[in-house]
Amino acid sequence: MRIDSSAPTRIDLAGGTYDIWPLYLFHDRAQTINAAISLRAHATLAPRRDARVVLVSKDTGERIEAPSSGDLDVDRLPLLARLVKYFDASGLELTTWSDSPVGAGIAGSSAMNIAVIGALAAWTRRPMNGDTLMGVAMNIEAQVIRVPTGAQDYRPAMFGGVSAVELGPDGATRVALDVDIHQLGNRLVLAYTGASRNSGINNWDVMQRRINGDPAVMGAFDGIRDAALGMRAALEAQNWREAGRHLHAEWEHRKHLAPGVTLPEIETMFVRAREAGATAAKVCGAGGGGCFFCLVDPDRRDAVRAAVSDAGARVLDFQIEPRGLIIEHLP
Repeated sequence: MRIDSSAPTRIDLAGGTYDIWPLYLFHDRAQTINAAISLRAHATLAPRRDARVVLVSKDTGERIEAPSSGDLDVDRLPLLARLVKYFDASGLELTTWSDSPVGAGIAGSSAMNIAVIGALAAWTRRPMNGDTLMGVAMNIEAQVIRVPTGAQDYRPAMFGGVSAVELGPDGATRVALDVDIHQLGNRLVLAYTGASRNSGINNWDVMQRRINGDPAVMGAFDGIRDAALGMRAALEAQNWREAGRHLHAEWEHRKHLAPGVTLPEIETMFVRAREAGATAAKVCGAGGGGCFFCLVDPDRRDAVRAAVSDAGARVLDFQIEPRGLIIEHLP
């Protein structure tokens, strides 16, 4: 028996970074707004005739092998190795690959995490509900990147669609938003800057500054919170002008969280996008590179795609993805 699984990546429309504990406890009505997209992370589990474990990452070209799961070196392909060790799964070959670029800022590692856990839970016949699965994913990813992880990115991977993740003393609650995914998708342009980024570094710096009471960071978080509230209302009303206004406000406040969130090259791409008709633009994830997206009127979409491509970005084709984790059992 072979098991194939996949999970979608996401675009964080507003409110990102709030999902890292305990940041959301410091600002009332904290929430993040996200949309799952059709660039998916994939995993395949195939049986072996012996008890050995083979891990293959097509994205990095790495392949490691060990006599059993207990013998895996967690310093190589650390996420995959730790997950296989957690499930104590042997006699298998795990192969992974992603539709998204490495370090794109669209939660590729979180999507891969969910896809691999889903496959391993099915392989070992270990029942796991969504909350348990996402909790394991969050904790093991923290072991890998060695800084706190957030709650947002596992939910688009698990459930798909457009949603708000409400954050408070009782934790994270996902609320599906009633948004026409075709209307939204036709108004988005997603592009890769060509520069990979490390979200853990940016977020850890921001977290420390907020806990230490940095007034600029505190004010920026208030602005991001307000922009997320406005973005949610605008999406549900399909008021695209208001959505653009709140997206622009979110990005302007986000740039005050930490040095390096934006780069001169990114700002140049944003200028080109606005000149071509984009309403607003924002870097995905923690910033510092990776992907960005633009909100556009549908009749300006092709012009904006051409403009950011001419500025050096790689435009990524995608759709809003209504499906979350998919697991298939094959002969």
